[in-house]
Amino acid sequence: MEDYYFKVAGFVFGITVPEGTDIEKLLPSFKPFRYSDTLKNEPLFMFHVHYEGFSEKSDTEYVFIDESLNDMGRVRLYSFSDGYYIRISFRNDEMEHCAVSDRSFKRTDAYINKDDRYAGDVVSSLLRMVYSQAIIPHGGISVHASSVILDGKAYLFMGKSGTGKSTHSALWIKSFQGCELMNDDNPTILINNDIVMASGTPWSGKTPCYKDVMLPVGGIVRLKQAGFNIFSTCDGFQAFINMLSGCSVIRKDVTLQNEMHRTLALVAELVTVGVMECLPDMDAAFVCRNGLEKKLSIKYR
Repeated sequence: MEDYYFKVAGFVFGITVPEGTDIEKLLPSFKPFRYSDTLKNEPLFMFHVHYEGFSEKSDTEYVFIDESLNDMGRVRLYSFSDGYYIRISFRNDEMEHCAVSDRSFKRTDAYINKDDRYAGDVVSSLLRMVYSQAIIPHGGISVHASSVILDGKAYLFMGKSGTGKSTHSALWIKSFQGCELMNDDNPTILINNDIVMASGTPWSGKTPCYKDVMLPVGGIVRLKQAGFNIFSTCDGFQAFINMLSGCSVIRKDVTLQNEMHRTLALVAELVTVGVMECLPDMDAAFVCRNGLEKKLSIKYR
């Protein structure tokens, strides 16, 4: 077995793969996040890839928690006394893979069918799930959002699937000189010295954008499709609620939920959160930016 380490949003984790595995071919989007420095502390988690060897224990009670069908494929999540059990198939249930994590997500063993042409996508998806839960007790949150960089700050656009997050990011990039995409699906947010930061990650949906950058957050906006362009700010509880549904957490894990809620409540206090009811046009980008900047000028006056 061979060990590789990666650093995403300041969190260092390790991946162990069978000897002879081409890690860059298996996980190409992880290359910018490769960590080659000497480990000063224990990694956040270790993720062990196996190409064989798993069999369900007949005496173990697996409790079904959730099932989802999205860009990660078909995912079924179960809990058992010692942790979590994940079953995943990336395309049309052609081949199924699984993973077993302990309760703290410190160790995960993934059992991958290497004959699946989507094996790398499966490993990446499983890593995304493990990472998103493992960072929560350490103040990190993986959010479903499209994010851009402008004037040294990150702006995150959240909303239901199909709302137009990627479209809105593209409008900012087209409208404002120097604006660029940071991540189109799963940036990480965290609080550093009372400053909310956003980081690129190896997971960016259907748009390849894997940047190892971390910047202060200039604003977080929830998008809603409408026949007009109106921006409104929200504070306190409403800000919290408008961000909550876009955060990755196991809903039935009370401990993780409470940890994430604490971090999100602080984010709601420290950063401008708004709702943008909008059309998919250039004017929407200007209205959104003007709304955020107006709020910022009032907030820091």
